[in-house]
Order: sequence, then C-alpha cells, then structure tokens
Amino acid sequence: MVRALVGQDGVTVHSDDAVLSAAVALDGQGACIARARHTAAGFLTRMRSEHGVAVSQRAVEVTQLVVSELVTNARKYAAGPILMNLRIVGDLLEVQVWDSDPALPVARAADVGRVGQHGLEIVMALCQGFEAMREPVGKRITVRLALTDHPLGAGAGAWNGG
Repeated sequence: MVRALVGQDGVTVHSDDAVLSAAVALDGQGACIARARHTAAGFLTRMRSEHGVAVSQRAVEVTQLVVSELVTNARKYAAGPILMNLRIVGDLLEVQVWDSDPALPVARAADVGRVGQHGLEIVMALCQGFEAMREPVGKRITVRLALTDHPLGAGAGAWNGG
C-alpha cells in the first residue's frame, strides 16, 4: 500500500513496504536553500524515529551540506522552481534535485587558489554516487549518501545510476 501525505511544510512523504521518500517543490528564491536543508534533516530524523532507519548524526549533517550545494547551484544557474526528492535506498539516501537549466555541471580540477566554485568538488567527495542527466526540460542531479558511518562508507565505490 502506498501512502502520500502532505505535511504542514508542504513536503509530500510517500511510503510503502519498500520505499520511503519525500518530495518538495522549492520556489528558487533565497529562502529555498534553508528550506531544502531543513526538509532533508527533517526527513532523515523522521525516518530514524518513525521507521527505525539507521541514520547517523554525521549523515544528517553531510546531507544538509550536499543539499545546500545542489540547491544553491540550481538557484544560481536556473530560473524558476526546483524540485527535490529524497529516497531511502537500502543503507543509502538518494537525493535528486531538478532544475530548468539543461547545462550539465562539470567538475573542475582541484585548485586551492581558486575562490569559489568548489561546490561540485565537495558534493562528489562526500557521495557514494553522482549522476547528472538532461531531462525533457532542464536536468536532474542524483547523488547517493551513506546513512551510517561505516569505515569506508556504505556502498563505497563507484555508483553511476541505477
């Protein structure tokens, strides 16, 4: 049985026997970055308390940082709304961020002298997987993050979709 509940914060939470997920539409304005961080932390906290999902405090903090970087880039480079989906996949959190700009992000070579534009480097260093895909309108960035603090990270190694 699939349930979809819209909370007071406008976040739609879906659950069935196999999938725990949430979706939120962000307006692309300045406060949307903080709302995305708050939504992600709240989702993980609910998954831990209501569904018994193992989620470390570090995972919550890393998720907030990654979500902040992804939504900041979407806000900076695309006009209009941003959609964020969160989904528990085994011992990983999958985060998808959609925006209206079709240009795919490109990781730049590390340069400690460069001021700014390190967001994608940070995201890729923290994630177990990263994928950027063009959509019929815009693009979708998908990352996977470990929910617990395994020595090598849950699902350590390359992930390229799936």
